[in-house]
Amino acid sequence: MSEKRDYYEVLGLSQGASGEDIKRAYRQLALKHHPDRNPGDKASEDKFKEATEAFTVLSDDEKRSAYDRFGHAGLGGGGPDFSGGVGDILNHFQDMFADFFGGAGFGGQQQGRRRRAERGQDVGVAVELSLADAMRGGKHEVSVRGPATCETCNGKGAKAGTSPTKCTQCRGTGQVTAQRGFIMFSSPCARCRGTGSFIQDPCETCGGAGAVERQRRVLVSFPAGIDSGQRLRVPGQGMPGPEGAPPGDLYVDVELTPDPHFERHGDSLGTRRRVSFATASLGGEVEVELPDESVVTAKIPAGTQPGTVLAINGKGMPKLDRSGRGNLHVMVEVVVPGKLSKRAKKLIQELDEELATDEPPEAHAS
Repeated sequence: MSEKRDYYEVLGLSQGASGEDIKRAYRQLALKHHPDRNPGDKASEDKFKEATEAFTVLSDDEKRSAYDRFGHAGLGGGGPDFSGGVGDILNHFQDMFADFFGGAGFGGQQQGRRRRAERGQDVGVAVELSLADAMRGGKHEVSVRGPATCETCNGKGAKAGTSPTKCTQCRGTGQVTAQRGFIMFSSPCARCRGTGSFIQDPCETCGGAGAVERQRRVLVSFPAGIDSGQRLRVPGQGMPGPEGAPPGDLYVDVELTPDPHFERHGDSLGTRRRVSFATASLGGEVEVELPDESVVTAKIPAGTQPGTVLAINGKGMPKLDRSGRGNLHVMVEVVVPGKLSKRAKKLIQELDEELATDEPPEAHAS
């Protein structure tokens, strides 16, 4: 290229473009004209170099300021030099290309950050609770089976008195790199399994894994009012992390077992109570023992009909993460005796006759 084009023109931008605009435009051009996508295409290689040169200047505030004032002459020979070819470009921008092309990353520092960010896997268990447990809330032990930190080596994997050493194959980075064409690829080190360290004398209990399979019990706090389908997170009770990394979390899925006396609808509870004909007619009270063994007194108004539902405010389920409770709904069932004595039959007949005289006469058309 005998005469250099305007850098903004190369990237398809105006002079007022932001830093993000410059980076975005360069990424699109780098993807389009990358040598691996256009093998043997000299024109694409030239455009790739041209775009990289423009990006190198415009992404640097000082160089961009000089270029904006004086053009190419303002760089004074201090512009980028990629005379060594595309390989120089790829080496110069290897971290950026790793982001552009979804690579695993380059350099021990980046991988060290990734290893520190690693943590153990999360574990999920399902737990059945009774309606009474859900109403009271409280702590219950949950059985979890899976890898747990080895107590012999405290999760290090090394025999007592020894320590893991830096892996010589990856030099402690946990990653090995390989070059394909102009792109550098990295993958976990096979010798140390990506940990960056190698155990020469493994722990006899866990065989160097740092964890053993066992059954353990975790004390979980269930809030009052919890319902089926809800999930609790218990931090740090999942699988242990590699090389001393923090463990994962435990997720507890809750399912309530059916209750023989109560039905739950959100924060409300429903139940049935049988009362005598006399109580339904004259009025009275009936006691309702709730799942948490507390007792509520329901007042039966005089003349209550079979199937009537009485609502008692604030006596249902606790409201999860809120104060107060839902309502208790009591459906009244009137008991009709199956056997009657002669005296009882006579009294009911008399009552029926008495009630009949109290009925208003039928209206007759005039």
